[in-house]
Amino acid sequence: MIAEKKCIPCQGGFPPLKSNEIRKLLIQLDKGWEVFKKKKIKKSYFFSKYNDAIIFSNRIADLAEQESHHPFIHINFKEVIIILFTHKINGLHENDFIIAAKCDLIFNS
Repeated sequence: MIAEKKCIPCQGGFPPLKSNEIRKLLIQLDKGWEVFKKKKIKKSYFFSKYNDAIIFSNRIADLAEQESHHPFIHINFKEVIIILFTHKINGLHENDFIIAAKCDLIFNS
């Protein structure tokens, strides 16, 4: 299960995941994740209260610090959009999918 993995430090110098590798990892995530620009994944999470969106965002920030892999977190009132990609390779890495799976676990807890 991908959510049980830990992010590994990315030093760059290797290519981003290919489309077939992305598809294999994407099916391991909860519904709602989408690939865009062939190099990022994103998902919107919806909450009934603004404060719940903030709490979720803070939990994602804590996760990012623990894993040393930091997503873009966009807060729009009761919606939180998470965007993941690996800056050093300007594309997707397994780390992005590990964080995505853990975001879903946090949301579902």
